[in-house]
Amino acid sequence: DNIKLGYAKCAHCSAVALVPAQAENGVQIEGVNFNTGNDVLTALVSKNLDVAQVTYLHFVTALDKGFDVVAIAGQINGGSRLLISNALPVAADDWTGLKKIIADFKAQGKPFRVGASRGNAQDLHMRGTFAKHGIDVNKDLQFVNIPNPADHLQALRRGEVEMIGAVDPFAAQIVLSDAAKLFSFPYDQAAGKLSNLIVTRSDVLQDKPAGVLETVRGVIKVNAALAKNQTLFVDTIQKATGLPTAIAKGSVSNLYPDHHMYRPATKAIAQMMYDLKYLRTDVTPKVDKAMDYSFLEKVSGQPKAAMGY
Repeated sequence: DNIKLGYAKCAHCSAVALVPAQAENGVQIEGVNFNTGNDVLTALVSKNLDVAQVTYLHFVTALDKGFDVVAIAGQINGGSRLLISNALPVAADDWTGLKKIIADFKAQGKPFRVGASRGNAQDLHMRGTFAKHGIDVNKDLQFVNIPNPADHLQALRRGEVEMIGAVDPFAAQIVLSDAAKLFSFPYDQAAGKLSNLIVTRSDVLQDKPAGVLETVRGVIKVNAALAKNQTLFVDTIQKATGLPTAIAKGSVSNLYPDHHMYRPATKAIAQMMYDLKYLRTDVTPKVDKAMDYSFLEKVSGQPKAAMGY
């Protein structure tokens, strides 16, 4: 089997670049790099890829749109940060202080602008955390969509936003270059730290099961190597993004290799996205059918109950 494996440009996504070299048993895997997870998902559903690294959010969105997607493994979680302009007098995790600032902006008739790459995991982590802290994402904030996370730094520098939901390594770059300060790690919501999933389509499962199995085996091998060897992780991020080593190092502490797939949490994410008006339908009933644990079970020798089912 020949497998085309797509992944995005972000710190945790870049590890997928190491998977093709792990392929054995006559399988060949070709890695294809994209700017964003949305681009990867589009390539998968239009059959230009066989397997894709996307986020839980992309997966749930695809189910909402009626696309044929099947999740086959977890990959790496974390990677989200909520950053705020240096000019605003608020300390990290001071939600009361943040709410006061937002209210002051409102009183002056100014919008409190928050940057996001709409549809990525960070966008959802951020919106869920805002809701959890009683900030109404529809009434209190004005979202500015910045599709490419690499552009977040300039948006902050130009003063186009007060706050941003950023993804590593770009989040680490923003903090290290003093373009903004850390406000919070936005994991206090239904998705927790969950970010990345490995997904495919049902026709690929049918036509290339050996290729899919090798891809899952590759992801598990790479994750084990990264968990043991931080330097490998740093080098991989650096290669994939071209950012300096210090930035790659600053990202790794916020990333968690994990090949498990979390089914109950996926349903909670789907529910949260429906509540946040991200989805037209409640896709929680579709989630069970669209998560296939058989490859994880084969590779790891563990039952699905031990891997997030």
